[in-house]
Amino acid sequence: MTDQTRASVAMQVGGAANDDFKRSFSAWFWGSMTAATVVHFLAFAFWPTMSVADVSLDSGATPIIEIPDKHDLPEAPEPINPPAMPVISDLIDEDITFPSVTFADNPRGTLPPPPELVDTGIPDAPYWTAVDVYPYIKNRDELTRALEHEYPPLLRDAGIGGTAKVWFFIDENGRVVKTQIHETSGHKPLDDAALKVAHLYEFSPAMNRDKPVAVWVSLDIRFRPR
Repeated sequence: MTDQTRASVAMQVGGAANDDFKRSFSAWFWGSMTAATVVHFLAFAFWPTMSVADVSLDSGATPIIEIPDKHDLPEAPEPINPPAMPVISDLIDEDITFPSVTFADNPRGTLPPPPELVDTGIPDAPYWTAVDVYPYIKNRDELTRALEHEYPPLLRDAGIGGTAKVWFFIDENGRVVKTQIHETSGHKPLDDAALKVAHLYEFSPAMNRDKPVAVWVSLDIRFRPR
């Protein structure tokens, strides 16, 4: 059998199978549709009925509130008087003058004595002094080492720090003459340590009109735990 003959036979067989499928398609399609309808009908007919539970709340009867027919209203507040307006008065029509005060009218013996002068002295208490140039600290590195040395070990190990504000009285040469606590740090050991460090400060003299003057200054001495 030649190749041409084989191809002709194959075409005839394929065409016959295709025609058979087309003729049987209608029967298969409607049969499938009928079977699906019957299955769905049986499922809906014999499937158990599902219902939703009643979860509504029964609050009972709604109470009826009776509203009184008459309301007692509070009395209205008294009206506020407007502010008085200034007016020009003509009650005083005479010129008022003050008598002259002279030493002849007031003898020296009748005058009160002047107040007594109290010499407190600048070093005794903080006192304001006019200055043009304030003193500055000259030994900061030494003070840093002193702060570490004088820091109370118990407070440092416990992580407790604070700031003490200290008054310094500085003389004309920049020397610290007196110190005292201005504001406490809240811990007496820190205040005592601050006073020990305060005596180690070295300052330049304060100047007023190009002249060195003694002066009080207030500085913070701070202890910081590491």
